[in-house]
Amino acid sequence: MNIPSGEALRAALEKDGFVRIPSAFPPQDVESFRTAAHRATARARAGEWPYVRTVPKQFPPWPVSEVSANGIWGVQHLLHPSMPAEDRQVFAASYFGEPMLQAVEAILNCSRADLVMELYNMLVCPPRDFALRWHRDDIGPEVSAAEELARLEEPLVHAQWNLALYSDASLVVVPGSHKRARTEMERTADPFEDDMPGQMFVKMEPGDIVFYNNNILHRGVYDSKTERMTLHGTMGLTGTDPARARNILQHGIGAWAGQCDFSDLPDGMAEQASAMQKRLMLMGNGADVGFSQTD
Repeated sequence: MNIPSGEALRAALEKDGFVRIPSAFPPQDVESFRTAAHRATARARAGEWPYVRTVPKQFPPWPVSEVSANGIWGVQHLLHPSMPAEDRQVFAASYFGEPMLQAVEAILNCSRADLVMELYNMLVCPPRDFALRWHRDDIGPEVSAAEELARLEEPLVHAQWNLALYSDASLVVVPGSHKRARTEMERTADPFEDDMPGQMFVKMEPGDIVFYNNNILHRGVYDSKTERMTLHGTMGLTGTDPARARNILQHGIGAWAGQCDFSDLPDGMAEQASAMQKRLMLMGNGADVGFSQTD
């Protein structure tokens, strides 16, 4: 485990809007994560797991009825209490494990007592080539440049990441776009523009983690012929505002978070997981938060 210094990580994230930590998890851990990931993906594709991202819809809610017709591009709620215990324990080890906690502490410049359990999902290859439109996760495309810039200047209150289990270059970003309003070209471009000025494909190898500002201008481009299993998660800080709560609770996590039992995890991990779970529950159940974006 070789996590760079907090200063280096935060400087890269501030400059570019993303930062890669190579080989954050060793090969034996990656192999364990893959085994659980394959089982979870197989259940989801067979219609045996109701929490999925269906093609071609980009944002929640995702209709489960579309699984058999259009397939999936993601598996949601890897820490859900109904996930088979063997696999849930493995996913928990990747979320609450030392490499991830150390990296998130460094990114957010905080202590573990500040951390909140948020989302943990998996992005997988769809049955046909598929792409997301250019977007910022919690800032809609219709906002004015002034409002956009004001939102981008808000302090970072969470860490968002991709943890690759196979080689992955699906994430496309415009470096530095997390610090400025969109240009006129970016505002008027085709939402699926394949040659956005300054765009960069973020290349990852198994065990790498890429942290990125969720309001960087970005999209996903998914190749159906290339195996993809990338664990996609967030952790937050205590005391965040209603906008952050909506961004998390819109995924439905508030409906089941209170049912999680992490007592079957190793001692230190179990205590940390339970504490982070309690802080999530303080956000509410999300019944009336609405959605950040629609499509």
